[in-house]
Amino acid sequence: MHCVGQGPSAELILESNQTQPSGMSYRDATIFGLVEGITEFLPISSTGHLILVSEFLSEKPKTKEHGVAINAYLIVIQAGAILAVALLYRKEIWSIGLGILGLDPRGRRLGMNLFLAFLPAAMIGPFLDDIIESALFGLLPIAIALLAGGLLMLWAEVRKKRQSTELSSSDEKTLDDLTSLNSIFIGLMQCVAMWPGTSRSMMTIVGGYLVGLERAKAAEFSFLLGLITLTAAAAYKGLTKWEVMRDNLELGPVFWGCLVAGMSAGLSVYWLVGYLTRRGLGLFVWYRIILSFIIFYFYFC
Repeated sequence: MHCVGQGPSAELILESNQTQPSGMSYRDATIFGLVEGITEFLPISSTGHLILVSEFLSEKPKTKEHGVAINAYLIVIQAGAILAVALLYRKEIWSIGLGILGLDPRGRRLGMNLFLAFLPAAMIGPFLDDIIESALFGLLPIAIALLAGGLLMLWAEVRKKRQSTELSSSDEKTLDDLTSLNSIFIGLMQCVAMWPGTSRSMMTIVGGYLVGLERAKAAEFSFLLGLITLTAAAAYKGLTKWEVMRDNLELGPVFWGCLVAGMSAGLSVYWLVGYLTRRGLGLFVWYRIILSFIIFYFYFC
């Protein structure tokens, strides 16, 4: 039986609408892109910020599959930031490429250290992916990670300043001084950042601090390691969640968000290296702590 004014043609329209992608607007894609690009390489957690933004956007997921697609896109959008850093560090990447061919010993050593730093996440990540997405993609886990990470950065920055007063700048390590054990340690630190809100950049920069790298070089190693890790994460998420993304998101906003992420990430990385050299991590410590308390307030009140 049909309702008054609703004939067979109306039923066909309803069925057609149900098969269309739930979508994502260009407005939301722009916001996601800006947040991703600005925060990806800052030690404040891009994934945590993207999840927070998705909680407060006006357009909520319409179905469970749409929500899964959005969460997957929050990882895939990192592709834009990856491209930006690849362009900024093209000389180092070229050196690594020559090293693989046996033409640049320094590039070969750097490439090997980056590979060793990537291994822990590559071995652990696939087994924890579903658990992390189901248990830790929420306001409370993010707030806890932001606060804990802020306190860790505060300790690491105080320790770094104390060491800087005791040692001359020539005593601090560069990328050429990294050992295999140093690289594996930084890689293990990166694994902690699988918890959204922790920050991959924060953990790897702090790891660089702890093995004795100077501030700018700790950031540089973090960026280069991010190229490998983020490429693997985005590719893995894109391959495993491609069908649900295809069915629920439109390609135009998807690619637009990645482009916005790339442009904003380039500016963010360029600024961060200079800032860390002059000021250290202090600004990001207080930002994380304040943001965590704001989230706690909204969660519990």
